[in-house]
Amino acid sequence: MVDDPLLKKISRRTALALPLGLAASSGTIYNGFAKADEPVRGGTMVMIVQPEPSTLAHYAVTAGNIPPIATQIYEGLVTYDWDQNPQPNLATSWEIAPDGKSITFKLREGVVFHNGKPFTSADVQFSFMEILKKYHPFAPLLLAELTGVDTPDEKTAVLLLANPAPYLMKALAGRDLPIMCKSVFEGTQILQNPSANKPIGTGPFKFGQWDRGQFVRLDRNEKYWKPGLPYLDHIIARFIPDAATRSAALETGEAHFAGYSAVNYADLARMKTNPMLDTTMKGYEMTPALSVLELNAKHPPLDKKEVRQAIAYAIDRKVILRDVMYGYGKPATGPLSSLFKTVGFYTDDVRKYDVPDRLDIANKLLDGAGLPRGANGMRFGMHLEVNSFGEQWLRQAEYLKQALAIVGIDLTLRSEDTATWLRRVYTDYDYDINEPFLSQGVDPVYGLNKQYLTSQIRKGVTFVNDSFYANPEFDGILNEAMREPDHDKRAVLYKKAQQILAEDCPLVWLIDVQYVSVFNRKLHDHTTGPLGTQQAFERAWLET
Repeated sequence: MVDDPLLKKISRRTALALPLGLAASSGTIYNGFAKADEPVRGGTMVMIVQPEPSTLAHYAVTAGNIPPIATQIYEGLVTYDWDQNPQPNLATSWEIAPDGKSITFKLREGVVFHNGKPFTSADVQFSFMEILKKYHPFAPLLLAELTGVDTPDEKTAVLLLANPAPYLMKALAGRDLPIMCKSVFEGTQILQNPSANKPIGTGPFKFGQWDRGQFVRLDRNEKYWKPGLPYLDHIIARFIPDAATRSAALETGEAHFAGYSAVNYADLARMKTNPMLDTTMKGYEMTPALSVLELNAKHPPLDKKEVRQAIAYAIDRKVILRDVMYGYGKPATGPLSSLFKTVGFYTDDVRKYDVPDRLDIANKLLDGAGLPRGANGMRFGMHLEVNSFGEQWLRQAEYLKQALAIVGIDLTLRSEDTATWLRRVYTDYDYDINEPFLSQGVDPVYGLNKQYLTSQIRKGVTFVNDSFYANPEFDGILNEAMREPDHDKRAVLYKKAQQILAEDCPLVWLIDVQYVSVFNRKLHDHTTGPLGTQQAFERAWLET
């Protein structure tokens, strides 16, 4: 329990003023901009998270607005350096068997959970086999080969694999596969466990308070296993639905950090003129994402490939990049982010949809599909579900309505709160076209498999195959690629997979998303690795 009297006085009426009050009480309102030489201990960092998460149980829900909070609390076996190489964390070392079918981890001594329980191999075993393997939405991919976890002693955990899983070492941070406390969950219904929204981990910050609709407060873990860390006393994750108010909170110093483009792209140019603020595009190297359209193939005429292709041809991605993203990002060429080019997995040798005669092609495809224009010039009508994660997605939806009208498709825009939107699309399948942005992870297994494998048509699971794409040849290629230890052979397989998808067009790929973080210059060491906002702010500090 925190004794700060300001924290005890929080109410919904005063919540919007909370960060400013906390900042004043902890010495984070500044008159100058001289950089301190050494980290300063204490203070309260206020970060904007948009929108408010529905839960903090990111072992069961993978929405991108959960990890900025949850990874302050939960940790993984490893973390990653800027070259995306695994580095010790809860595990001090590891050894991959020559046949690739086991990984032996030596665990760190002296780590305790926030409830005082010591961290042991039993927690690793329970986390992987009883929680992550059973409930993590991407477990059928990330942990498909995991058959068991041996615990020869309290500080050794051995992941046993049916086949080599070359991607697994890229997914062992707290963001993807967090380690939970066995004693908290054992004997309970995992998904109903109260720690879902009052999480208990080993991380640098402990859960303090969640005032729904306003903020989550995290408090310094005074028993954190990294000596001297964290520097901050508190982190406030503040929820501000209105875009203008989010920007104002940063410009007035009431908030110190906003990641994952919580600030509208339209406001970034103005932000850059504010001497108190700065921006960075670092910290997203392991979280590439694509803005896409999901097309429900169960709703005619989207079951016809020609119609899906026509939609892809009708859209000018350069307009979206210019008018919606304000130049942040690049037009997508296919189903894999161009960031994978550096490791040889990306190819643009696919069907091209951004071509000069794209509108002529779109109209011919629709005519050929037996969809003539009516008296009003429209061929058919559909609903477009507007992404609820920010105003830029509404602007994109408005452009899409105009673009598709040119080829005779009449879109009706439907905007709902996040929970209703996700339920409508991924549980009820009551949608025609959806406009999410999809994380691609650090390996194509994460981005391609979850979105396009037939096995990933999983009712009620968010951000998986809700377009009902099913192609046995494609499934075979991806299943082979995920087990292939030879990098060059994997690259050949993924090139073929991208070509098949671009031809079948189960989704429409719009923009390679470039996230931007806005921060107060008094906040230092906030982005210390390629997971950026989705890893702990253990080294972040505020100047006095």
